Amino acid sequence: MSLLDRVRALFGRAQPEPLSPDDPALVVVAENFDPSRAASTVLADSPGWASTDQVVLRHVLLLPADRVDEAAGLIGQDGYELRGPVAGQDGPLPGYHAVRTQVVTPLDCSREHSRMASLAQRLGGDAPGWQLMQPRPEPPAG
Repeated sequence: MSLLDRVRALFGRAQPEPLSPDDPALVVVAENFDPSRAASTVLADSPGWASTDQVVLRHVLLLPADRVDEAAGLIGQDGYELRGPVAGQDGPLPGYHAVRTQVVTPLDCSREHSRMASLAQRLGGDAPGWQLMQPRPEPPAG
């Protein structure tokens, strides 16, 4: 247990359970598939995004089939899980999702998308966009 974990436990501020990418309550609260739009603009225009809460950050990757294992190993070093192939991706390359749970800022979204785009390009693929998913807000009681 780290010192920070001990301090949080002492003061009753335990870490929340990480979101699961498989949680059926998750909905897309923000996404960007337009390279000309800044992540800060996308997130500012996304009223469903709770900026202080965890999200599942999901990058869409189009990868050659013979490079998928290599991609999974590389992104796994940064805590991402590669899933797929996913249905509904048109084009010559199959689509995959790189997913990771975290709290994000606009800078995080931009930086991570840039890294995914660079990785995909090095492997002969593409990273057309990203999505943030959070649990659907509970309706107000009453």
